[in-house]
Amino acid sequence: MNSKQVFYIRSIAQHGGITAAAKALYISQPALSQTLRQVESELGVQLFDREAQPMRPTYAGERFLEYADTVIAADERLERQMREIREESGGHLRLGISVQRAMQILPEAMPWFVMQYPNVSIELTEAGSASLEELVLRGQVDLALAALESTSVKLDYVLIEQETIGILAGSGSDLASRFPDGTSLTLSDVRGDSFVSLRHGHSVRVVQDALFRRSGIEPHILLETDSLEVAKRVTLGSAACMLCSDIYADEAARRHGSFYPLRDFVNNRHFYACRRKNERLPRYADSFVQIVTHVLKKQKSG
Repeated sequence: MNSKQVFYIRSIAQHGGITAAAKALYISQPALSQTLRQVESELGVQLFDREAQPMRPTYAGERFLEYADTVIAADERLERQMREIREESGGHLRLGISVQRAMQILPEAMPWFVMQYPNVSIELTEAGSASLEELVLRGQVDLALAALESTSVKLDYVLIEQETIGILAGSGSDLASRFPDGTSLTLSDVRGDSFVSLRHGHSVRVVQDALFRRSGIEPHILLETDSLEVAKRVTLGSAACMLCSDIYADEAARRHGSFYPLRDFVNNRHFYACRRKNERLPRYADSFVQIVTHVLKKQKSG
């Protein structure tokens, strides 16, 4: 008995008879009947009650169909894995990443990747880091690059870059007038300054809400936005403050403001590549992660 015969038997059960199943399978009715008889002869049991309309599986048939589902699922997994191996040098990668990280990484990473894998296309899903884990778990993206806590037992994580959370303050803010750039602060050091905030769905918003609750502070929110770039520009231009990672307090930002690492706060959300656990991705997915890691180290070193 082979997987093709198993598939044929399951089709008979799904369509309630040999005639309908043969039509759906695009084979002749006599050929399908012969397959059924051959399998029943090999097993020594009858799989269907032929007197019933539609045909019903016998007790032995029900047990067989449970086995059939397992066999067909395993066959499909094997075929998918073999196809992925055959397509190592070409294929399709569904990538999830935040807009800001995409702006930072992709212009430098893509030329390297295209040079190595010219036949691989990337389908980009741009979302906040807090949403990307769920997209991976639901199978909507193959690989996500996001700031996460790496706690899901259903995902595998590769650390790409560690992040420090702090306060970015515009040069005209009260905070910037009281403390030199780079001073380690706590949220209690922030007095009357207004905050620009990212909306829910972003990693830093998760951290921000937890910190404000812990500190018992209800900040005045000047603006909420989905764009980190908008938040940065409004913060620096409006003499406001915002919570963000040190990676976004770049040289351009510090020309118009200051960055203050948070003291007495251990950040557990770092930049990871994550995928579903035990799911093999093509070699080019691992290569993409390696290229991104190299690009970020190069950017940090200047």
